[in-house]
Amino acid sequence: MSTRCFLLLLWAVSAQADFFHFDSISNVSTYYFNYIYCNIWEGECQPNQDDATQQVPTRDIWAGFPQDYMSLLHQWYCSLGQCCESGDCRITNNITGLARDLQTKLHGQHLAESVVLKAIQGFINNPESNKPLTLSFHGWSGTGKNFVARIIADNLYRDGVKSECVRLFIAPFHFPHARLVDTYKGQLREAIRDMVLRCPQTLFIFDEAEKLHPGLIDAIKPFMDHYDNVDGVSYRRAIFLFLSNIGGATINDVALDFWHSGQNREDIGMEDLEHRLRAETMESQGGFAQSELMSGHLIDFFVPFLPLEYRHIKLCARDAYAARGLETDEATLDEVAKAMLYVPKEERLFSAQGCKSIPQRINFFLP
Repeated sequence: MSTRCFLLLLWAVSAQADFFHFDSISNVSTYYFNYIYCNIWEGECQPNQDDATQQVPTRDIWAGFPQDYMSLLHQWYCSLGQCCESGDCRITNNITGLARDLQTKLHGQHLAESVVLKAIQGFINNPESNKPLTLSFHGWSGTGKNFVARIIADNLYRDGVKSECVRLFIAPFHFPHARLVDTYKGQLREAIRDMVLRCPQTLFIFDEAEKLHPGLIDAIKPFMDHYDNVDGVSYRRAIFLFLSNIGGATINDVALDFWHSGQNREDIGMEDLEHRLRAETMESQGGFAQSELMSGHLIDFFVPFLPLEYRHIKLCARDAYAARGLETDEATLDEVAKAMLYVPKEERLFSAQGCKSIPQRINFFLP
Protein backbone atom coordinates (compact mmCIF):
# COMPACT_ATOMS: atom_id res chain seq x y z
CA MET A 1 0.00 0.00 0.00
CA SER A 2 1.37 3.43 -0.87
CA THR A 3 2.28 5.97 1.76
CA ARG A 4 -0.44 8.32 0.51
CA CYS A 5 -3.10 5.63 0.78
CA PHE A 6 -2.06 4.71 4.27
CA LEU A 7 -2.07 8.29 5.48
CA LEU A 8 -5.54 8.75 4.02
CA LEU A 9 -6.67 5.60 5.81
CA LEU A 10 -5.16 6.77 9.08
CA TRP A 11 -6.97 10.09 8.71
CA ALA A 12 -10.26 8.39 7.91
CA VAL A 13 -10.09 6.06 10.87
CA SER A 14 -9.07 8.80 13.28
CA ALA A 15 -11.75 11.15 12.00
CA GLN A 16 -14.44 8.64 12.90
CA ALA A 17 -13.04 7.68 16.31
CA ASP A 18 -14.17 9.88 19.16
CA PHE A 19 -11.60 8.45 21.57
CA PHE A 20 -8.56 10.03 19.91
CA HIS A 21 -6.92 13.14 21.34
CA PHE A 22 -5.41 15.76 19.07
CA ASP A 23 -2.09 15.69 20.94
CA SER A 24 -1.85 11.91 20.39
CA ILE A 25 -2.56 12.28 16.68
CA SER A 26 0.06 15.00 16.55
CA ASN A 27 2.64 12.67 18.09
CA VAL A 28 1.85 9.94 15.57
CA SER A 29 1.99 12.37 12.66
CA THR A 30 5.29 13.81 13.84
CA TYR A 31 6.86 10.37 14.01
CA TYR A 32 5.78 9.31 10.54
CA PHE A 33 6.65 12.69 9.00
CA ASN A 34 10.18 12.41 10.43
CA TYR A 35 10.50 8.82 9.28
CA ILE A 36 9.32 9.58 5.71
CA TYR A 37 11.50 12.70 5.54
CA CYS A 38 14.63 10.84 6.67
CA ASN A 39 14.13 7.58 4.82
CA ILE A 40 11.78 8.08 1.90
CA TRP A 41 12.64 11.63 0.87
CA GLU A 42 16.22 11.17 2.09
CA GLY A 43 16.31 14.45 3.92
CA GLU A 44 19.44 15.57 5.72
CA CYS A 45 18.78 14.08 9.12
CA GLN A 46 19.95 11.23 11.29
CA PRO A 47 17.13 9.50 13.18
CA ASN A 48 17.97 9.35 16.86
CA GLN A 49 16.56 6.46 18.86
CA ASP A 50 16.55 8.66 21.96
CA ASP A 51 14.52 11.38 20.26
CA ALA A 52 10.83 10.96 21.05
CA THR A 53 9.92 12.18 17.54
CA GLN A 54 11.92 9.29 16.06
CA GLN A 55 10.25 6.53 18.05
CA VAL A 56 7.07 4.65 17.29
CA PRO A 57 4.41 6.26 19.48
CA THR A 58 3.49 4.13 22.48
CA ARG A 59 0.63 6.09 23.97
CA ASP A 60 -2.88 4.82 24.47
CA ILE A 61 -3.85 5.83 20.96
CA TRP A 62 -2.95 2.30 19.82
CA ALA A 63 -5.46 0.78 22.19
CA GLY A 64 -8.20 2.42 20.16
CA PHE A 65 -7.34 0.61 16.95
CA PRO A 66 -9.02 -2.73 16.17
CA GLN A 67 -6.51 -5.49 15.45
CA ASP A 68 -7.23 -5.49 11.70
CA TYR A 69 -6.15 -1.84 11.53
CA MET A 70 -3.06 -2.68 13.57
CA SER A 71 -2.21 -5.45 11.09
CA LEU A 72 -2.60 -2.96 8.26
CA LEU A 73 -0.30 -0.54 10.04
CA HIS A 74 2.25 -3.31 10.57
CA GLN A 75 2.16 -4.29 6.86
CA TRP A 76 2.63 -0.67 5.79
CA TYR A 77 5.48 -0.17 8.24
CA CYS A 78 7.20 -3.29 6.88
CA SER A 79 6.78 -2.03 3.32
CA LEU A 80 9.06 0.86 4.29
CA GLY A 81 11.85 -1.58 5.13
CA GLN A 82 11.44 -1.51 8.91
CA CYS A 83 10.82 -5.22 9.34
CA CYS A 84 13.26 -8.11 9.62
CA GLU A 85 13.00 -11.78 8.72
CA SER A 86 11.11 -12.34 11.96
CA GLY A 87 8.50 -9.82 10.75
CA ASP A 88 9.37 -7.21 13.36
CA CYS A 89 12.88 -5.87 14.01
CA ARG A 90 12.11 -5.56 17.71
CA ILE A 91 11.76 -9.35 17.96
CA THR A 92 14.87 -11.51 17.47
CA ASN A 93 13.88 -14.91 18.96
CA ASN A 94 17.50 -16.02 19.17
CA ILE A 95 17.03 -19.54 20.53
CA THR A 96 20.69 -20.39 19.88
CA GLY A 97 21.76 -17.41 21.97
CA LEU A 98 19.26 -18.32 24.67
CA ALA A 99 20.68 -21.84 24.92
CA ARG A 100 24.25 -20.52 25.01
CA ASP A 101 23.54 -17.91 27.69
CA LEU A 102 21.66 -20.35 29.91
CA GLN A 103 24.52 -22.83 29.62
CA THR A 104 27.43 -20.42 30.14
CA LYS A 105 26.04 -17.60 32.31
CA LEU A 106 23.65 -19.44 34.63
CA HIS A 107 25.35 -21.49 37.34
CA GLY A 108 24.02 -24.40 39.36
CA GLN A 109 20.57 -24.46 37.76
CA HIS A 110 20.40 -27.47 35.46
CA LEU A 111 16.63 -27.81 35.91
CA ALA A 112 15.87 -24.17 35.12
CA GLU A 113 18.23 -24.28 32.13
CA SER A 114 16.50 -27.32 30.66
CA VAL A 115 12.87 -26.40 31.39
CA VAL A 116 13.13 -22.76 30.32
CA LEU A 117 14.87 -23.58 27.04
CA LYS A 118 12.37 -26.29 26.10
CA ALA A 119 9.39 -24.14 27.05
CA ILE A 120 10.54 -21.03 25.17
CA GLN A 121 11.72 -22.97 22.12
CA GLY A 122 8.49 -24.95 21.95
CA PHE A 123 6.40 -21.79 22.19
CA ILE A 124 8.39 -19.90 19.56
CA ASN A 125 8.30 -22.84 17.15
CA ASN A 126 4.54 -23.23 17.52
CA PRO A 127 2.84 -20.10 16.16
CA GLU A 128 -0.54 -21.83 16.50
CA SER A 129 -0.29 -22.27 20.29
CA ASN A 130 -3.75 -22.36 21.88
CA LYS A 131 -2.73 -20.22 24.86
CA PRO A 132 0.00 -17.85 26.02
CA LEU A 133 3.09 -19.35 27.65
CA THR A 134 3.00 -18.99 31.44
CA LEU A 135 6.05 -19.90 33.54
CA SER A 136 6.39 -19.67 37.31
CA PHE A 137 9.92 -19.33 38.73
CA HIS A 138 10.45 -20.46 42.34
CA GLY A 139 13.39 -20.36 44.73
CA TRP A 140 15.38 -18.35 47.21
CA SER A 141 16.41 -14.80 46.44
CA GLY A 142 19.70 -14.64 44.53
CA THR A 143 19.38 -18.02 42.82
CA GLY A 144 18.88 -16.56 39.36
CA LYS A 145 15.15 -15.96 38.73
CA ASN A 146 15.53 -12.33 37.66
CA PHE A 147 18.74 -13.19 35.85
CA VAL A 148 17.00 -15.82 33.70
CA ALA A 149 14.13 -13.42 32.99
CA ARG A 150 16.69 -10.93 31.64
CA ILE A 151 18.39 -13.63 29.58
CA ILE A 152 15.04 -14.49 28.01
CA ALA A 153 14.34 -10.84 27.21
CA ASP A 154 17.84 -10.29 25.82
CA ASN A 155 17.54 -13.18 23.39
CA LEU A 156 13.93 -12.74 22.30
CA TYR A 157 14.05 -8.96 21.83
CA ARG A 158 16.55 -6.63 20.23
CA ASP A 159 16.42 -4.17 23.14
CA GLY A 160 16.14 -6.75 25.92
CA VAL A 161 14.21 -5.65 28.99
CA LYS A 162 14.13 -2.11 27.58
CA SER A 163 12.11 -3.26 24.58
CA GLU A 164 8.67 -1.76 24.15
CA CYS A 165 7.49 -5.38 23.83
CA VAL A 166 8.67 -6.22 27.37
CA ARG A 167 7.04 -5.02 30.59
CA LEU A 168 8.25 -5.61 34.14
CA PHE A 169 5.89 -5.33 37.10
CA ILE A 170 7.23 -5.42 40.66
CA ALA A 171 4.33 -6.16 43.00
CA PRO A 172 5.28 -3.95 46.01
CA PHE A 173 6.36 -1.10 43.73
CA HIS A 174 3.60 -1.01 41.09
CA PHE A 175 0.71 -2.23 43.27
CA PRO A 176 1.55 -1.22 46.86
CA HIS A 177 -1.93 -0.48 48.28
CA ALA A 178 -4.59 -3.15 48.73
CA ARG A 179 -7.32 -0.52 48.89
CA LEU A 180 -6.53 0.52 45.31
CA VAL A 181 -6.76 -2.96 43.84
CA ASP A 182 -9.78 -2.05 41.68
CA THR A 183 -7.83 0.84 40.17
CA TYR A 184 -4.82 -1.39 39.62
CA LYS A 185 -6.99 -3.96 37.84
CA GLY A 186 -8.01 -1.49 35.17
CA GLN A 187 -4.51 -0.11 34.79
CA LEU A 188 -2.96 -3.57 34.48
CA ARG A 189 -5.52 -4.83 31.97
CA GLU A 190 -5.09 -1.69 29.89
CA ALA A 191 -1.27 -1.90 29.99
CA ILE A 192 -1.26 -5.53 28.85
CA ARG A 193 -3.87 -4.95 26.14
CA ASP A 194 -2.03 -1.90 24.82
CA MET A 195 1.27 -3.76 24.56
CA VAL A 196 -0.27 -6.79 22.87
CA LEU A 197 -1.81 -4.48 20.28
CA ARG A 198 1.54 -2.85 19.62
CA CYS A 199 3.72 -5.97 19.57
CA PRO A 200 3.06 -9.30 17.84
CA GLN A 201 4.97 -11.11 20.62
CA THR A 202 5.11 -9.76 24.15
CA LEU A 203 6.84 -10.61 27.44
CA PHE A 204 5.35 -9.72 30.84
CA ILE A 205 7.44 -10.25 33.99
CA PHE A 206 5.84 -10.15 37.45
CA ASP A 207 8.48 -10.00 40.17
CA GLU A 208 7.63 -10.84 43.80
CA ALA A 209 4.46 -12.43 42.48
CA GLU A 210 3.56 -13.85 45.89
CA LYS A 211 2.76 -10.28 46.97
CA LEU A 212 0.20 -9.67 44.23
CA HIS A 213 -3.40 -9.29 45.37
CA PRO A 214 -5.46 -12.33 44.24
CA GLY A 215 -8.03 -10.07 42.62
CA LEU A 216 -5.30 -8.46 40.57
CA ILE A 217 -4.14 -11.77 39.13
CA ASP A 218 -7.70 -12.90 38.51
CA ALA A 219 -8.31 -9.69 36.58
CA ILE A 220 -5.75 -10.76 33.96
CA LYS A 221 -6.48 -14.49 34.18
CA PRO A 222 -8.51 -14.42 30.90
CA PHE A 223 -5.38 -13.19 29.09
CA MET A 224 -3.59 -16.43 30.05
CA ASP A 225 -6.48 -18.79 29.37
CA HIS A 226 -7.38 -20.93 26.33
CA TYR A 227 -9.34 -18.22 24.51
CA ASP A 228 -9.14 -17.25 20.84
CA ASN A 229 -9.46 -13.66 21.93
CA VAL A 230 -10.62 -11.46 24.78
CA ASP A 231 -12.78 -8.55 23.66
CA GLY A 232 -11.44 -8.92 20.13
CA VAL A 233 -7.77 -9.13 21.09
CA SER A 234 -5.70 -12.32 20.92
CA TYR A 235 -3.14 -12.89 23.68
CA ARG A 236 -1.87 -16.23 22.42
CA ARG A 237 1.57 -14.87 21.46
CA ALA A 238 2.27 -13.46 24.92
CA ILE A 239 4.70 -14.87 27.49
CA PHE A 240 4.00 -14.41 31.21
CA LEU A 241 6.74 -14.95 33.81
CA PHE A 242 5.90 -15.01 37.52
CA LEU A 243 8.86 -14.82 39.92
CA SER A 244 8.45 -15.66 43.60
CA ASN A 245 10.19 -17.05 46.68
CA ILE A 246 7.35 -19.52 47.21
CA GLY A 247 8.60 -23.08 47.42
CA GLY A 248 12.13 -22.08 48.33
CA ALA A 249 12.10 -24.18 51.52
CA THR A 250 10.82 -27.25 49.66
CA ILE A 251 13.46 -26.90 46.96
CA ASN A 252 16.19 -26.52 49.58
CA ASP A 253 14.97 -29.59 51.51
CA VAL A 254 15.16 -31.74 48.40
CA ALA A 255 18.65 -30.45 47.56
CA LEU A 256 19.78 -31.09 51.15
CA ASP A 257 18.33 -34.63 51.10
CA PHE A 258 20.29 -35.41 47.95
CA TRP A 259 23.49 -34.09 49.54
CA HIS A 260 22.98 -36.12 52.73
CA SER A 261 22.41 -39.27 50.69
CA GLY A 262 25.62 -38.69 48.73
CA GLN A 263 23.87 -38.00 45.43
CA ASN A 264 24.87 -35.25 43.02
CA ARG A 265 22.59 -32.23 42.81
CA GLU A 266 22.68 -32.65 39.02
CA ASP A 267 20.72 -35.88 39.57
CA ILE A 268 17.76 -33.94 40.96
CA GLY A 269 14.96 -34.21 38.40
CA MET A 270 11.68 -32.41 37.86
CA GLU A 271 9.92 -35.53 39.15
CA ASP A 272 11.58 -34.88 42.52
CA LEU A 273 10.27 -31.34 42.77
CA GLU A 274 7.36 -30.48 40.52
CA HIS A 275 4.55 -32.12 42.51
CA ARG A 276 5.83 -30.84 45.86
CA LEU A 277 6.43 -27.37 44.44
CA ARG A 278 2.93 -27.18 42.97
CA ALA A 279 1.41 -28.36 46.27
CA GLU A 280 3.34 -25.82 48.37
CA THR A 281 2.41 -23.03 45.98
CA MET A 282 -1.27 -23.94 46.29
CA GLU A 283 -1.06 -23.96 50.10
CA SER A 284 1.06 -20.84 50.54
CA GLN A 285 -0.16 -17.50 51.81
CA GLY A 286 -0.62 -14.57 49.46
CA GLY A 287 -2.56 -13.61 46.38
CA PHE A 288 -0.57 -15.70 43.93
CA ALA A 289 -1.61 -18.99 45.54
CA GLN A 290 -5.23 -17.91 46.03
CA SER A 291 -5.78 -16.78 42.47
CA GLU A 292 -7.64 -18.56 39.67
CA LEU A 293 -4.29 -18.82 37.92
CA MET A 294 -3.52 -21.72 40.22
CA SER A 295 -6.96 -23.28 40.52
CA GLY A 296 -7.41 -23.03 36.75
CA HIS A 297 -4.10 -24.85 36.11
CA LEU A 298 -2.93 -22.13 33.74
CA ILE A 299 0.75 -22.26 34.68
CA ASP A 300 2.51 -24.35 32.05
CA PHE A 301 5.72 -24.99 33.98
CA PHE A 302 6.81 -24.58 37.59
CA VAL A 303 10.54 -23.87 37.35
CA PRO A 304 12.62 -24.62 40.48
CA PHE A 305 15.83 -22.68 41.21
CA LEU A 306 18.14 -24.68 43.46
CA PRO A 307 20.15 -23.12 46.31
CA LEU A 308 23.69 -22.24 45.23
CA GLU A 309 26.78 -23.87 46.68
CA TYR A 310 30.28 -22.52 47.33
CA ARG A 311 31.52 -23.52 43.86
CA HIS A 312 28.66 -21.66 42.18
CA ILE A 313 29.38 -18.52 44.19
CA LYS A 314 32.98 -18.62 42.90
CA LEU A 315 31.70 -18.81 39.32
CA CYS A 316 29.42 -15.83 39.94
CA ALA A 317 32.36 -13.89 41.37
CA ARG A 318 34.47 -14.77 38.34
CA ASP A 319 31.72 -13.45 36.05
CA ALA A 320 31.41 -10.26 38.10
CA TYR A 321 35.13 -9.54 37.73
CA ALA A 322 35.02 -10.34 34.01
CA ALA A 323 32.04 -7.99 33.53
CA ARG A 324 34.27 -5.17 34.79
CA GLY A 325 37.13 -6.22 32.56
CA LEU A 326 39.20 -7.32 35.54
CA GLU A 327 41.40 -10.37 35.88
CA THR A 328 41.40 -12.37 39.08
CA ASP A 329 42.81 -15.57 40.57
CA GLU A 330 41.48 -18.55 42.50
CA ALA A 331 42.66 -17.13 45.82
CA THR A 332 40.62 -13.95 45.36
CA LEU A 333 37.55 -15.90 44.23
CA ASP A 334 37.89 -18.04 47.36
CA GLU A 335 38.03 -14.94 49.52
CA VAL A 336 34.83 -13.60 47.97
CA ALA A 337 33.04 -16.94 48.34
CA LYS A 338 34.16 -17.42 51.94
CA ALA A 339 32.79 -14.00 52.89
CA MET A 340 29.25 -15.14 52.10
CA LEU A 341 26.76 -16.56 54.59
CA TYR A 342 25.94 -20.26 54.23
CA VAL A 343 23.25 -22.56 55.65
CA PRO A 344 22.69 -24.93 57.38
CA LYS A 345 25.22 -23.62 59.90
CA GLU A 346 26.65 -27.06 60.50
CA GLU A 347 27.39 -27.91 56.88
CA ARG A 348 27.73 -24.35 55.45
CA LEU A 349 26.38 -25.85 52.26
CA PHE A 350 24.05 -23.36 50.56
CA SER A 351 24.61 -19.64 50.12
CA ALA A 352 21.88 -17.70 51.91
CA GLN A 353 22.38 -14.69 49.64
CA GLY A 354 22.99 -16.35 46.29
CA CYS A 355 24.75 -14.42 43.56
CA LYS A 356 22.68 -11.26 43.76
CA SER A 357 25.07 -9.38 46.05
CA ILE A 358 28.30 -10.53 44.38
CA PRO A 359 28.78 -7.48 42.07
CA GLN A 360 28.69 -5.16 45.09
CA ARG A 361 30.63 -7.48 47.38
CA ILE A 362 33.70 -7.68 45.13
CA ASN A 363 34.20 -3.95 45.70
CA PHE A 364 35.72 -4.89 49.07
CA PHE A 365 38.34 -7.05 47.35
CA LEU A 366 39.49 -4.55 44.73
CA PRO A 367 42.95 -3.05 45.20
